[in-house]
Amino acid sequence: MSDWLAWIKDVASSEPAALVSILASEGSAPRGAGTRMLVSADRLFGTIGGGQLEHRAIEQAQAMLALPPGSWRVQDYPLGPLLGQCCGGRVRLLIEHVDPAALDWLADAAEEQVLVSTLTPGRIERHVSAKAIPAPLSARGDRPREGATFAERIGQRRRPLYLFGAGHVGQAIARHAQPLPFCLAWFDTRPLFETINGVAVVPEDAIAQCVSQAPDDAAMLILTHDHALDYRLTRAALERGPIAFVGLIGSQTKRARFHSRLERDGVSQAARARLTCPIGVSGVTGKEPDVIAIAALAQLLQLERP
Repeated sequence: MSDWLAWIKDVASSEPAALVSILASEGSAPRGAGTRMLVSADRLFGTIGGGQLEHRAIEQAQAMLALPPGSWRVQDYPLGPLLGQCCGGRVRLLIEHVDPAALDWLADAAEEQVLVSTLTPGRIERHVSAKAIPAPLSARGDRPREGATFAERIGQRRRPLYLFGAGHVGQAIARHAQPLPFCLAWFDTRPLFETINGVAVVPEDAIAQCVSQAPDDAAMLILTHDHALDYRLTRAALERGPIAFVGLIGSQTKRARFHSRLERDGVSQAARARLTCPIGVSGVTGKEPDVIAIAALAQLLQLERP
């Protein structure tokens, strides 16, 4: 995750190059916040996920090379059919012409430290801090402008967390996941939740396709408002092949019913065995949304680090 530091040191210090950084993402984005790639006139280092999103970002980066070093812009890309994404969402990119004269902070940069960036006219001021607290940015609303400051942990790999359901428990999980090493992709089918920051509202007939777009190291939590939709998503998650975790909210009775139906529908025993239901670390019995959320996230934190 910190390869981009070497790209800047070895490449951008000696030839014109533009750095593309994902500031924030929402929905089924190809990559999450903190992902970067470096673009020079004829070379490319890293990827932000490929496809049309990356193609357009490269075009923007190469155009930025015509501007003075230090120049930057924040660009939003809605994810949809034109960018090869059926599950909606947004990606917010920071594109900058790297200034070789403003790289003093590289000497202090290392894994797990916090990098603080401030957008100023004509350049981005950066320093490494031992006191700053990383905080996720939003992919919607007004774009960061001059004077905006944000902090991120260098080199921290965030596990993709695909969360289906924006009810009380889903909102509690999203809230408590913010400071943890997860990259949240959050979905619901109900338009009333489209005003909640981070939720991608996807039509019910398309939401199962979001499962197929999840990377293999993703953790998936299914807790929608509808048992039939829960089942469709669970079956899609178990049949899609390797994935780090498939969790379904519910009781042992719900688990037994889903297992019986999955067996009748031809889902293999090996695939069914990958379903975790109920979710959450053992011994936590509270039913309050925050209790369920903390127990579920603690369970995901026990997974082997990606």
